[in-house]
Amino acid sequence: MKQRITKRSTGIIQSVLSVGLLSIALTGYVGSSEVNTFPFSLTLLHINDHHSRLDEENTTLQLPNAAGVTKAVSLPMGGFARVAAAISEEASKSTNVIKLHAGDALTGDLYFTQSEGEADAIAMNTVCFDAMTFGNHEFDTGDKGLAKFIGLLNQDPKKCKTSLLSSNVRTSATSPIAGKFQPYTTVTRAGQKIGIVGVTIAQKTKNASRPDASTVFRDEVVSTQSAIDALTKQGVNKIIVMSHVGYEFDVTQLATKLKGVDVVVGGDSHTLLGPDSLKSFGLSPEGDYPTKLTNASGQPVCVVQAWQYSYVVGKLKVDFDNKGHVSACHGAPMVLVGDTFKEGSAAATAADAASYKKALNDSGVFRITAPLTETMAALKPFSDAKVALGSVLVGKSSENLCLRRVPGVGSKSDVTRSSLGDICNKDPGVIARGGDIQQLVAQAFLLQGQTFGGADIALQNAGGVRIDIAVGDITVGKVYTLLPFKNVLVRITMTGQQVKDTLEDGIDSMLGNNGGTGSGAYPFTAGLRFDTDITKGKGARASNLEIQSNGQWASFDLSKTYKVITNDFTAGGGDNYVTLKGIDKSLKENTYLDYADSFLQYIKKNPALSKPAASAFSTKTYRE
Repeated sequence: MKQRITKRSTGIIQSVLSVGLLSIALTGYVGSSEVNTFPFSLTLLHINDHHSRLDEENTTLQLPNAAGVTKAVSLPMGGFARVAAAISEEASKSTNVIKLHAGDALTGDLYFTQSEGEADAIAMNTVCFDAMTFGNHEFDTGDKGLAKFIGLLNQDPKKCKTSLLSSNVRTSATSPIAGKFQPYTTVTRAGQKIGIVGVTIAQKTKNASRPDASTVFRDEVVSTQSAIDALTKQGVNKIIVMSHVGYEFDVTQLATKLKGVDVVVGGDSHTLLGPDSLKSFGLSPEGDYPTKLTNASGQPVCVVQAWQYSYVVGKLKVDFDNKGHVSACHGAPMVLVGDTFKEGSAAATAADAASYKKALNDSGVFRITAPLTETMAALKPFSDAKVALGSVLVGKSSENLCLRRVPGVGSKSDVTRSSLGDICNKDPGVIARGGDIQQLVAQAFLLQGQTFGGADIALQNAGGVRIDIAVGDITVGKVYTLLPFKNVLVRITMTGQQVKDTLEDGIDSMLGNNGGTGSGAYPFTAGLRFDTDITKGKGARASNLEIQSNGQWASFDLSKTYKVITNDFTAGGGDNYVTLKGIDKSLKENTYLDYADSFLQYIKKNPALSKPAASAFSTKTYRE
């Protein structure tokens, strides 16, 4: 009897094993203790920080012509239809693909101003990302605005479902985004479970965007580790962290201080990674793609980022061993370009065009890509509306009006933002006093404030101004790209001491102190100028303040009362302007003047723009 039972049991066991193996082959499922136990390769296709920049733009690259002479050549670059095409084409020839967006889909172009994220969602759905983490700009219109975007992104989950992730965001039960995102998700490829964790830059989002007051942003490292640990307990041993915290933080904190992390796909800092050969084309990579480091468990971790503005799709192949550790990672940022070449205003000859095309193809980085027809068609109603409004000519600039958040040449000066490169970055006036365009915006706000109710001083945070204005035509579209946020002007009655304290707040926040948000907080003022010395302590960094009255500069009176016009973002304490936040509401008057329209009105009154006079700049001197 015992022998018969044993044989019967053996047969049953063999049958069960056979069924189990068949089940694994068909479904990819195994028990949590046996999950992910064989070598495996994964392909990540990723973007970040496209900022509603859905159209292609022109760029200038250094390329060799048919005679071998390097020329400055203009050609199309980027555009979300190229992003969609590149991802579709690369996915079709790759295995085990995951498509990721590392945040800041929103804000930065008339597409967002007009559609509040609808155009971005429709374009993104032609890609159908597996997951996206929240960037700080996803909160620019509050939790309600983000909830609308999430609804648009996932309005037809049968066709496309993108998981929204952030491990360090906590909301109240009544927040419009409550229940619409998770700290992490898992996807399965070839029977292997891969964990994806999201993380959002904390202080910057809380202080430099507009989340609901009840929405909390927890420590990035602690929250991410907690999510990784939860996945590990489920038997998931391949972990991707999708980070919107910036490249420096990724490499110094997330990649190296987290246990169990395998890949960090980053955003926020608009970092171009890639080979040094990019420099010969006129681009400036800030690190390797991928950047290879060691995590807190002593295992390899690979860090990537894909620059900005729909310019790049990152493609990373990751090989895992049978324990789920990274055995190799390699790939490239695919810089998306077209093959229409111009030298100045003239089209390149056929021979030169062939040479330029060969140089791009041979680079291993540039990808000549035709826009995806489906994406172009989906965006057409939005692009038609944008063209109709944005193409209206309002003025001209006789000079390049440079973007620079902070004067100087040190690490805080933030020279990565200018699209005009060395034209602006090496301009002595820009180095000495900061951005021409930031100063003009402050002057425009002062004029509007004086016209409607009176103002003595205008204040604009540097980061609220987003692009250079190159010499030439200025259109409505360019103005709204320059000032893309939904801000209005607020008039505040302040003492001179409060004005001085406000300058100190902005400089301190620029330096990253006490929850500071970085370079975007630096103050630009009109009607007021001062010396800056960042080598001193808070309270002594802004000195020798002068007020302008009847065209003359005079000593500033700390005991006097002034009317200050600023945007409602800084008026509410954004960018850590704590003094402004603390001023009683009875002393704040909402003018309901749109801040972009205020600059538009300034141009209509001054249609021929040029650099402000040196004496008009708010920063008289800058010591670092």
